[in-house]
Amino acid sequence: MRGFQTTRIGCGLVVVLLLSACGGGNFRPVSDMPVKIGQPYQVRGTTYVPAADPRYDMLGYASWYGSESGNRTANGERFQPGWVTAAHTTLPLPSYVEVTALDTGRRIIVRVNDRGPFVRGPRIIDLSRGAAESLGMKVQGQAPVRVRLVEPSDKDRERLRKGKPARDLPPVRERELQNLRAQLSQAGF
Repeated sequence: MRGFQTTRIGCGLVVVLLLSACGGGNFRPVSDMPVKIGQPYQVRGTTYVPAADPRYDMLGYASWYGSESGNRTANGERFQPGWVTAAHTTLPLPSYVEVTALDTGRRIIVRVNDRGPFVRGPRIIDLSRGAAESLGMKVQGQAPVRVRLVEPSDKDRERLRKGKPARDLPPVRERELQNLRAQLSQAGF
């Protein structure tokens, strides 16, 4: 009888372990709901005030990060460095942004699911390794960009939630790029 109880306990333990593995541990499933704006917060003496801003359109610099693989993002998801995601200090989580590399005109849609960058200066977004590769800026590490909030199609949202890039976007024309570069330069960056 004792061997039977040990077997039952062992089987029960295996079932519990399998179920906890299926649940993803303490990570939130990748979803667009709920959208979280969050309370103001402070990092290194700077206060950040998250807000919904449907007209968000900024020029600055992007960098990329990837050593945090497996860590929890600010909205509770598991950070996947190969996915096309980003960190932003104040946009709602998740949000979708179009990021344009001002040196090449290349554009991608990125899902924002984390907070950052927390540095002084003109850096406005941190891209995952996958986003940096898609934008063509992984080698240089930092690049001038335009970041604007967008509402992508359901198909693009679904692809990004599964770790795949959204549809390809045509590059920005040279005349518009020159205008954006001039604006960035006038801002002192």
